[in-house]
Amino acid sequence: MARLILASNSPQRQALLKQQGLDFEVIAADIDETPFDDELVTEYVQRVARGKALFIGQQHLDAVVLAADTCIALDGQIIGKPKSKQHAFEIWQKLSGRQHDVFSAVCIATQNHIDHVIVKTEVAFQALTEQDMETYWETGEPIGRAGAYAIQGIAARFIPKIEGSYSNVVGLPIFETMKLLNKAIKALN
Repeated sequence: MARLILASNSPQRQALLKQQGLDFEVIAADIDETPFDDELVTEYVQRVARGKALFIGQQHLDAVVLAADTCIALDGQIIGKPKSKQHAFEIWQKLSGRQHDVFSAVCIATQNHIDHVIVKTEVAFQALTEQDMETYWETGEPIGRAGAYAIQGIAARFIPKIEGSYSNVVGLPIFETMKLLNKAIKALN
């Protein structure tokens, strides 16, 4: 198999790929991930994933580069990572008792091929009490997480239902990623 590079420092993405038995290098792409004004969530994740793949791909022409971006959206608005405890509480108050969407764009780039897919998963969140939020914040898990939660961790207790890819909510939709990866590798041979 060709040299595979994951253009991400995400421990969740790395763990998901290791579960698939893949050998890969990690070279994070340092690009600006600031959303544009009025940018649709799907446009945003696609732009960022593609930007990461191209940034690393231009430096490593011999490699297959896998890049992804995952974003939480509520009512069409991007919900980012919490900047503080207060910001996390504001995010949870918005998500509490509602359903939101998790979008991921996965992009695979080789020297002569680029392809992507966008995956959407719907996540239901239970109504959270002030005590739920306080207790969860104290675990440290929400820090640095889109939507201020990790479905694969303690936050699973707040999620009664999802529709779609679980691994997408973790950070990388594996089924779709493996299809793209296999297609790119076939194109190389």
